[in-house]
Amino acid sequence: MLTIGEVARRSGIATSALRYYEERGLLRAERNGSGHRRYARAVIRRVAFIVFAQRVGLTLEEVGEELAKLPDDRVPTRGDWAKLSQRWSERIDQRIAELERLKSGLGECIGCSCLSLSKCRLANPGDVAARGGPGPAVWLGRG
Repeated sequence: MLTIGEVARRSGIATSALRYYEERGLLRAERNGSGHRRYARAVIRRVAFIVFAQRVGLTLEEVGEELAKLPDDRVPTRGDWAKLSQRWSERIDQRIAELERLKSGLGECIGCSCLSLSKCRLANPGDVAARGGPGPAVWLGRG
């Protein structure tokens, strides 16, 4: 069993975040006689999964749904993790496409419908991007 400080050092995650994850039901800790948290070593893998899932773009609610699919009676295997992460391919592809749109818009109009750049008259005549809603409609794929 590991203390919260040991989990924080091993995982690189602040103790406050670990407590928050526990409050959200993403991690489980046992309490010793004095009330201090003690985590099973497998929690380090769960923390890594949480961090990775958030970087992919999952919300903590979605992370919780995914973690609920893992077995309670044993330490998750590599296969268990692979099954979970396999479902994220489409989400990663969407994120890559979004980043590509951002990259191509650097130094250019990002589709904010402001008509402030001379190029906007060519790329967004009559402010057609405004129909996509407020904000950077073109960049968000709405314009």
